[in-house]
Amino acid sequence: MMHGAIVGAALRGRPLRAQNNGWGGHGGPPLQYVSRMVILLLASVATVAAQPNRSVYTPLGEKQCRVIKTVKAENDDYSARCPGTAGYKLILSEGDLRQNISVITPQGEEHSLELWTIVSSGFSTVGPKVEWRVKTQNGKPTPVALIIRFNASEDPESRNKLTSYLAVAKITTTEICVTDKISPGPKANEDARRAADSATTKPCLKDRK
Repeated sequence: MMHGAIVGAALRGRPLRAQNNGWGGHGGPPLQYVSRMVILLLASVATVAAQPNRSVYTPLGEKQCRVIKTVKAENDDYSARCPGTAGYKLILSEGDLRQNISVITPQGEEHSLELWTIVSSGFSTVGPKVEWRVKTQNGKPTPVALIIRFNASEDPESRNKLTSYLAVAKITTTEICVTDKISPGPKANEDARRAADSATTKPCLKDRK
């Protein structure tokens, strides 16, 4: 009907009167609608800007990691290169029945997390996978922290009794290090993710000892 009114008015040489569209007859929304639209727009922008970090898991298993240093008869050193995410890689190392993880940046820099001294000096193994906390920055995935399960034998009277920690390491452009050691508990995973998401603002755990 509106198109017909426009054509009819043009043919009769008369100006088209503004139709009542519920917005006051001026062809646009009233002020209260504009305010609501602005608020909704700002809220949507804030939501996009505040996207939460997400988790990416990568394996530390023998099938996924490539051995770069094998065990020899005179010592038990072992190293393997494992996959990571967003250009990062991991090195799994073992010596004297203790394991450690080093982070390799996309630029090839190696950062040892020193798990075997910072988390526990007992005989130890890492879990079968690691959890990366990743944010989206300029449209690209950017790791900000790493969560590693670290199983340590700390009871000299019971070597098979293990304490399962979660080690949290921050990842920044200048530093990669352990910032938190999460003890076993029913909410350990949630505590570790919460610590990981704020890890970039924390000092290294080794500097707090």
